[in-house]
Order: sequence, then structure tokens, then C-alpha cells
Amino acid sequence: MEADIFVPFVFFSFLAAIIIVPIMAKERTKRSAHDLIAQAMSRGQQLEPSLIAKLSDTMIQEGNRARANFGKGVILLALGGGVTGAAIASDGFHHGVDGGTFAPLIILGAVGIAFLALAMFDYATKKREAE
Repeated sequence: MEADIFVPFVFFSFLAAIIIVPIMAKERTKRSAHDLIAQAMSRGQQLEPSLIAKLSDTMIQEGNRARANFGKGVILLALGGGVTGAAIASDGFHHGVDGGTFAPLIILGAVGIAFLALAMFDYATKKREAE
């Protein structure tokens, strides 16, 4: 594998690992806690009210995910607009795609649009579950 391909591959693999591994560990911890509680309930053991309140609080926070995704999407689209404004103010896009001014704009805009789409999906499923 050539260095032109290998170096970006290693960088983005490292970046993905830093982001994905903690998320997976957090989800595994939640799943094991819920499995443990399910086993305790199946054996007929009494659960403390503080434990149930703590688990319900986590579920309520996850229920507000649509609003958080909408906010992230708006912020990223605003950052993309700021990058566009900075590029126009600095060189007026005279350098084109080769100048590198489009790369951050495309990345921020695409991620912002993805968060907005995710928020719309979350709102739609939330509304469907409420009915």
C-alpha cells in the first residue's frame, strides 16, 4: 500500500476508533446493567427506587435526542456558512476546489444535513410511538 493511501487510511481509522470504541463501551455497560436488572426481577428480588429513577432519567435524556440532533445540525450548517463567508472574504473562491476552501464546507454541510435528517427521523418515530 502506498503512503498516499496508507497515511489517510491510518488517520481516519484512528479517528473512527477514538469515536466508536467509547460509544460501544457505554452501550455494552448499559446493556449489561439492564440484563442484570432483568435477571434480578425474574428471580423476584426487590429493586431500589433510586435505581429505577436513575434508569428512567437516562431514558428521558435519550428521549430528547431529536432536539439535540436538530441543534447539532443547525450549528454545523451555520459553521459551513461561516466557512463559506470566510472563503469568499479571503480569496473569493478564486482558487477553486484545488485551493482547499471547499473541503471543510462540504464536510460541515454534509454532517449538518445528516444531523437534520436524523432529527426529522427521530421526530417522526417519536410521534408514531406516541399514537
